Amino acid sequence: MKSIGIIPARYASTRLPGKPLKDICGKPMIQHVYERAQKAKLLDEIIVATDDKRIIDAVKGFGGKAVLTSINHPNGSSRAAEVVADLDCELIINIQGDEPLIKPEMIDELAEVIAAEKNLDSATLCYQIPEENFADENVVKVVRDRNDFALYFSRSIIPYPRNAEYQKVFEHIGIYAYRKSFLLKYNKLEKTPLSETESLEQLKVLEHGFKMKVPETRFKYEALSIDTLEDLEKARKIISEE
Repeated sequence: MKSIGIIPARYASTRLPGKPLKDICGKPMIQHVYERAQKAKLLDEIIVATDDKRIIDAVKGFGGKAVLTSINHPNGSSRAAEVVADLDCELIINIQGDEPLIKPEMIDELAEVIAAEKNLDSATLCYQIPEENFADENVVKVVRDRNDFALYFSRSIIPYPRNAEYQKVFEHIGIYAYRKSFLLKYNKLEKTPLSETESLEQLKVLEHGFKMKVPETRFKYEALSIDTLEDLEKARKIISEE
């Protein structure tokens, strides 16, 4: 089955305008994401989905493929849905354009998860985080049932540590897998209160009664979604040390 990696990249970030083009060790951030996605073994094609010609030009400049989309998309999955609507593919891996440290092995790991279960509509990944990250609203937490299906995602700490000795807190990693048919359906669903309140697109899946599988990644990973200048400097340091 054909799998396509879509990298949504919006220019007009509120906290860090022009974020996809910010320099990290001599390359724009979007190039780091693209090149890591290229190392995944299970993607047949990779496309940057953007709202800005400057990003198109940058991607073409390093030999990548990019498509100009509407400026009115509420989230990355919506932008991805526009790109794949007329493409011949079955599986979509939505790779966040502000995750320059994403591991290619995790892209393949997620692709394997959704390919293995033909009735599975959507999936993402998570990993256990230290207590110092519990209160960070930019760290999106997830709680799951015994079969690794999401019960809820939140910027708040979940579960609440009433009995802290049992507590494990997992962060959601910014990568999604969808079957194409479900992604197109998801894109037409009405907005939902919890999704809008938390500003988390994945909650719309749960609120409409669908399931999202969230296995814990097998790979060591330090999540770093670039939202601020501080995040950008941290990414520069990590990548320069690599």
